[in-house]
Amino acid sequence: MTDTTTWITACRLDDIEQEGALRFDHQGRSYALYRAPDDSVWCTAGLCTHEAVHLADGLVMDFEIECPKHSGAFDYRTGEALRLPACENLKTYPAKIVDGEVRVALG
Repeated sequence: MTDTTTWITACRLDDIEQEGALRFDHQGRSYALYRAPDDSVWCTAGLCTHEAVHLADGLVMDFEIECPKHSGAFDYRTGEALRLPACENLKTYPAKIVDGEVRVALG
């Protein structure tokens, strides 16, 4: 079976601080990239589901992103809304590291 997934280079791994987030815009849409404490990478929709604020401006702790506007929180690995006022989960996208680059599958 052939993998037909299209991977897009979003940034270098070093562009994201450990336990940090980075905004990534592609084809008119905004995404958030995360670097976990174990150096794994993750990608979610870039806007909070509560009020469309850019999540990459929020606080990352362990595997959680806190929205900078109303402190709603999500598990960025699964997109699960963890704390009100966020009650709708985030869309997540596959992400991986290849030769020091962060690549995401947005299709």
